[in-house]
Amino acid sequence: SGQFQDRIPTRYIIEARTQKDEWIRIADSNNRATFQNKPDPLAFLNVLNDSGRSKAESLLKQKENLRGELKRLSKRNMVWAGQFKQPGPTHRLYRGDPMEKREKTPPGALRVIKPLLMDEDEAEEQRRLKLAQWITSKDNPLTARVMVNRIWHYVMGQGLVRTPGDFGANGVAPTHPLLLDWLADEFMRNDWSIKHIQRLILNSRTFRQSSKPTPMGMDKDAGGAWLWRYTPRRLSAEPMRDSILFTSGALDLKMQGPGFYLLDVQVENVMHYFPKEHFGPNEFRRMVYQTRIRQEQDAIFGAFDCPDGNQVISNRSRSNTPIQALNLFNSNFILQQSEILASRLQRNFPDSLKQQIEQAFLALHGKRPDEHEMKISRALIQSDGHASFCRALYNSSRFIFIF
Repeated sequence: SGQFQDRIPTRYIIEARTQKDEWIRIADSNNRATFQNKPDPLAFLNVLNDSGRSKAESLLKQKENLRGELKRLSKRNMVWAGQFKQPGPTHRLYRGDPMEKREKTPPGALRVIKPLLMDEDEAEEQRRLKLAQWITSKDNPLTARVMVNRIWHYVMGQGLVRTPGDFGANGVAPTHPLLLDWLADEFMRNDWSIKHIQRLILNSRTFRQSSKPTPMGMDKDAGGAWLWRYTPRRLSAEPMRDSILFTSGALDLKMQGPGFYLLDVQVENVMHYFPKEHFGPNEFRRMVYQTRIRQEQDAIFGAFDCPDGNQVISNRSRSNTPIQALNLFNSNFILQQSEILASRLQRNFPDSLKQQIEQAFLALHGKRPDEHEMKISRALIQSDGHASFCRALYNSSRFIFIF
């Protein structure tokens, strides 16, 4: 009855009345499935004889194999692809109002810059091609200037134009305009080859000069804008994590494929993300393959000025904070990689502590230890073990900074 709506009936009968005014039982509480124990789908095997049971088990195995094959065949490779359909007509909007359409306008660019003429019925792929050709035209040096400035910025730490995302009136004028123009011309004349520009910069005296400061240089140009020395800088988040994995020997160099998460995902009404505490081979890939979550940061390397997925940043800031030091010294990731590196050193050089220390310095610092470094390294290993020694090297300035 409806008298007690807060109760759950445990014994009940459900009946229906026929046209002959007769009541027929449809179901009762005896038909209800048990709440605690789900029925065993293989319970029917218990009532079969040996021959029937063997045949049923064989059929069930075939069924599972077919399900697996069907699942495998149903998987398809997914890609991000544009929908190359013909765009509809574009109208001039009176005072920008989308409800006030005026005459049709063909696709193109601002004529005050340089005409980009197309027909109204120009095919969609031809529109893209002509736009790309217009942007990369040799009559338009801006694209090449921006690109070579970005390359210089990534190699040297700061661009010839200090505002790589703004070459306009709100940006900063180039410190070396003739060098910027020469690099842009060299870039275009060599078929827009990024490797060619990288090779030029990396082989230049400017890149190979010492980072050692001088009193006169620091007095006149402490920021290094005039390229009188190589300005030291901290590694950014991605190269730092990749370098740790590479030097420990754990880095998976496999290219392509699905990305990996540095966050655990919990799904309720919405998705909740929690930093991973344990890392395995799936996470030992280069950070370029990390699946980024908007408004979420990696708990360890997010502190190293790594922007979240909501932002497009042309020039990252470079800070040095206590959180960075704590993350790099105490995180489970660093502890794990230190253990991996320590095990590799002991495995490769089981009978020579000196070789273990030298190999660690060569891998992480690119040089052999001097007499003092060898002495304190031996003392640290004898007192706290190989893993603590490796962790100390990972936290050293020679590893974290580019000099």
